[in-house]
Amino acid sequence: MSSPPIPPPVDQPPTRLGVGTFTIEGRQAPALFVVGWLASIAGLALVFVGALGGGTPAVVVLLIGLALLSVGLVAGAGSQAIERRARGMAAYWGPSPFLVFAAVIPLTVLLQALAGLPLVAFGLDPASPLASLVGLLVTAVVYLGLVRLVVVGPGALSWPEMGVRWPGRLGVVDLVYGAAIGVPLVFVSGLVALMLSQLLAVPESPLPEAGGPIGALLNVASAAVIAPIAEEVFFRGYATTAWLRSIGANPAIVRGALFTAAVHILTVGGASFGEGAERALFAFLVRLPVALALGWVFVRRGSLVAAIGLHAAYNGVPVLALLLSGR
Repeated sequence: MSSPPIPPPVDQPPTRLGVGTFTIEGRQAPALFVVGWLASIAGLALVFVGALGGGTPAVVVLLIGLALLSVGLVAGAGSQAIERRARGMAAYWGPSPFLVFAAVIPLTVLLQALAGLPLVAFGLDPASPLASLVGLLVTAVVYLGLVRLVVVGPGALSWPEMGVRWPGRLGVVDLVYGAAIGVPLVFVSGLVALMLSQLLAVPESPLPEAGGPIGALLNVASAAVIAPIAEEVFFRGYATTAWLRSIGANPAIVRGALFTAAVHILTVGGASFGEGAERALFAFLVRLPVALALGWVFVRRGSLVAAIGLHAAYNGVPVLALLLSGR
């Protein structure tokens, strides 16, 4: 099933005085614009101070900074959407996916810290599969919550326009369609990874050691259920749909794939800068083919479920293979 026709980009009227600068003159929501900038700047400053400090006071300053930065970036996304709508951007007038993702980062770190600190105090190992599952659940809530708040809520895109369908026969077909493509992609990516491993340092697995059957099942839930749903809503349902409307199908697929692959190297590190750079390049190149496939499936089927099925199979098959092998 093909996706619905995408409206072509519309010509934009000249930018009003002040909208392209740091002034508030000519803006539709000047208060939101000011809050966005002031809270973002203050939040960044406090995050920097907190990160350099030590002890409980520094942690408190860091958390306050993350909260302010989150508020500022969300306010900035709202301000951007209002200005775009006022300029008559009919194809897509919502906030930039890049700006919304920028808000995802501090908000996720803040909520993960608030959720994790009590759990660690009660003895939960922060490197355990359960802790990883909780962290992914928090990330999923942030992804879905921000899309609902700054995209769906103002009317820039609706859930059906982002390919979200109610479960049913067609949804099952889409799920199987995506999974059928995802399984062979596991082997393709494995070959790519094998070749790259001869040239570049290999990053560590994003999943923790299972430590037993329960941990393995938690890893399967994290990799094959939570991550695919949350990431596909954001990167395909929201970001790729927004770019489909503004730049067309093929550029949107490529941009969405590059965006996805780049996001997945943000937490890759190494013992040295050179090792970290090699690991990041390895992770980016391995993920790029499947990211392109996810965009292609999403656009071809016009269904987010198909992309989720592909993503779930791609993530889940290797984890299930390890589980069944007893490793």
